[in-house]
Parts: sequence; C-alpha cells; structure tokens
Amino acid sequence: MTTQPTLKLDDGLVDNKIEELSVKNRLLNFIDNNPDLPTLGNSISGIVQLSSSDDQSTDQLANLILADVALTQKILRLANTVTFRGTSNQVVTNISRAIQLLGLDAVKGCALAMILIDRMPGKHSRFVRKELMYALTASLISHKLAKQSCFANAEEVAIAALFKNMGRLLVAAFDHALYKEVMDLVKSKKHSQTQASLKVLGINYDALTEFAMKQWSIPEVIINAMKLVPAKTLAVPKNRQEWMRQVTEFSDASAQFISASEESEKEAFNEKLLKRFGNSLNIDETKLDMLVSEVTEEAQVISSQINLQLSESAQAEVKDDSKDSNLSSDESYPSGKPAQALELLFGGLQAVNTLISTPGYKINALILLILETLYKSLGFSFATICLKDIKTNQYRARQCLGGRDSVEVQQNFVFSDTASDVFGLSMKKNVDLLITDSKDNKVQSMLPAWHLELFSDTRSFMILPLIVESKPIGLYYFDRQNTAVGGITDDEMKVIKEIKKEILIALKSWL
Repeated sequence: MTTQPTLKLDDGLVDNKIEELSVKNRLLNFIDNNPDLPTLGNSISGIVQLSSSDDQSTDQLANLILADVALTQKILRLANTVTFRGTSNQVVTNISRAIQLLGLDAVKGCALAMILIDRMPGKHSRFVRKELMYALTASLISHKLAKQSCFANAEEVAIAALFKNMGRLLVAAFDHALYKEVMDLVKSKKHSQTQASLKVLGINYDALTEFAMKQWSIPEVIINAMKLVPAKTLAVPKNRQEWMRQVTEFSDASAQFISASEESEKEAFNEKLLKRFGNSLNIDETKLDMLVSEVTEEAQVISSQINLQLSESAQAEVKDDSKDSNLSSDESYPSGKPAQALELLFGGLQAVNTLISTPGYKINALILLILETLYKSLGFSFATICLKDIKTNQYRARQCLGGRDSVEVQQNFVFSDTASDVFGLSMKKNVDLLITDSKDNKVQSMLPAWHLELFSDTRSFMILPLIVESKPIGLYYFDRQNTAVGGITDDEMKVIKEIKKEILIALKSWL
C-alpha cells in the first residue's frame, strides 16, 4: 500500500476538513508520483546545483544540455533571437558558445525554463501557460536586479523567482477547476492568496511549493528565498538571505503586474509594489518603469518560445478555450479568419525566429515571410507591403498576395507623406489600424479616392505602420471582402505585435 506524503499538522497550514485534506493528499501524491514530475525534478535539481562561479560547471551545464537534443535546439534558438543576442552579429551555433556569449547564469536559467515548459504535466492548459509566463517573467525581473546587487552569487535569486509560483503552477497542472476556484476567491478580494488556497486545497500555495522543492532536492538557500515575507512595508535587507526573499517576492508580484491587462489594475499594482518594496530595494517609479519595459520585451520573446514548444496538441486546447467552440479546427469565422488563427500566428512567429537565426538571411525574405504569415493566419484575401521612396517621399505598394492584379495595385497604391487619409494618419501617428467595416460613413470619408476605386469591394482591412526610431519605412496592408465582426482577439494582437517587433528590430539593424 502506497504511503501518502504528508506535512506536519502543527505547521498551521493544514485545514481539518476531511474533504480538503483529501484534496491536499491527492496533490502531494501527484507531486511525488506523477510520472513526469520526478523526472522534471531530477533534471531541474541537476542544473540548479551547478555552481555559478567555476569553470567545471560550464562544462557540466553544456554536457547536461547536449545530452538532450531537443533542449539543445531550443536553447540555441532562444540564444539567437535578436533580444537575447543583442547587436552581436555572431550566430550562436553551439552550447559552449551560448554560455560564453550570454553567461552561464543566463543559459542555466534558459535551460531550467525550457525543461519546466517541456515536462510540466497539463502544459496545454491555459492556466498552466499563464503560470509558466509568470514564472519566466519573474525570473527575468530578478535576473535584472541581481546584476545590480552587491551580494555574492546574487544570480541564485533568479532560480528562486522562477519557482516561486510552483504551488500555483502545480495546482493548475493537477486540476484547472481547483486552480480557478482558488484564483476566483482571490479576485473577489475577500481572501488573500494564502487564505484562498488553504480554504480550497487544505494547504496553501507556499507550503505546496516548499514540499515540491524538497522532493526535488533543491538547495535550502533557494527554498528559503521563496518563503513569504509578511511585512506590508519592507525594510532594507540586512543580509543576502533577506535580500533574496524580498527580490523573489517582488519579482513574483511584478510578473503579475506586467501581465495585467487593465490599466486600472496596473496602476493599483504599481502603487502597491512601490509602497512595499520601494525603500527596501531602492526602486522608484522611474526605475520600475524601466525595469518593466526591459522585461516585457524579453518576456514576449520567451512567450513565443513557450508557444513553439506547445506543438500540435495545443491546437485542441486553444479551440476549447475559444469563445466560439462551435468552430472546428479547419473552419473559419464569417469574416474568413481561420478558427485556429492564434496557432497559425504562433507558427508564423516560429518561422520568423528561425529565419532571423539563419546566418546571412535577407531582410526582404523576412519582410515577405511576415506578409505571408499575417495574410494566411488571419484569412485576408489581399495583402501588400508598401515601402517609402525617399526620392519622391511617397509610399508605394511592392509585393502583393491575393487575387488582385498586382501590376494595377503597384501602379495605383500610392500615397504621400502629407496625406490626411487613414494611410497618412496611420504613418504620422504610428498607430496600428483594424477597420472592421470600411463601408461605415466615417471610414469612407477618411479613405482616399484611389482606395475607393481600386478596392471598391473591400469591407474590412488592417494597416500596420513600420516606424523605426521615428523614421517611417512603410506599412503592411491587408484586406478582405467581408466585415470583420469580432475582429482580432487580444491574444492574437499580442502575437501580431510580437511579429511586428521582430521586423522593426531587424530593420533597425539593417538601416
């Protein structure tokens, strides 16, 4: 008979209700006996326990990664993204080179993140994906703060931050309904996260995290860094352990702040973060804004890597989470947008990252790849890239996709710097435009004569201006003959913006 793992009853973390104890014991058994988790724990433990300050650890880390072909490919792909490689023209072709260029701690963190993504049970659940993003974002934040620290081996805090939300992540993987029940209680603002998890699970998230870390033989210094700091306003840390606990908790809270979608939520988070951590970690509003800006960019790159790893079976998950579950994977919305537009966009983003990682790739190839990606993923019937002619200060259609006469389009799709229509205004204000019904009177009044004549059958369109450091380059234009009821979802727009960011970064280095 299998003995159920338990925690001490005198630790004040266990509720006495039998039904809740049952949930707790099932959770602990899941951590201890799920086929994926012990393997995950062993892999994580081996990397965590490598020193960050000796040459032997560099060789050991390289060997650990090279032993897994898939992990090797993922690390190299991430290392070659523009965000992580920076302005270096050196393509990273092997793990040793990646460690040399990015640093042992950065590669170690990437390897831990990729292992966590790859081997976490239930990884296709939207709740698991959300918590994975929290974990990776928190790790990026703490990594930034560690660079400014005066403490030795400060980079260990990035590992603590990566696993700080492990309790939430494991519950999401174990039972998404339980996870949602806990988080709904937290959202109601009647319970803290600790109270809500204790009420629903019979054990709080922090105790669950500690249990998992001990099962995986994670060093005590990292486990201690994940423990809750109770004070509402924190004093300057007296030692390294106090600093690690504060940074870990700050990073977890900041990751949720970065992921907040509503501006009002961000304002509330901002105020709480500065009030609690501002003095202790020497962070003011300006520093927080800079930190958030830097981490958001890197987090978006990591996010694309997460979704690349969630391969074909993720498509069913996206379909289940869709607002219109009546559509099958090979059907389309009335506008023509595929039901699986989000997955198609992620696949396109993967192709973009792969091309950028290819030595000697051509900027024109990237421009056309993005044009085709957005055209197909969103079900448009026509697409073109307009580029500025510096001699005439006019924008002119170049390459075209779709059923229109490309010669006629290239001859007539022309507008100037001074145009006051939707095209000129989009460029001047650097605003992405999605027009769901171009036959609307207000929209019609803003369309140029050439568009009304050339695209008389257009019912919806999208404009994505390309502006690099205030310098206008051109724009992407897409249209269809149907109105776009429902338009583009927030998640789809995030991926579109990530794809657009890649071309802007590439254009910046090309100019």
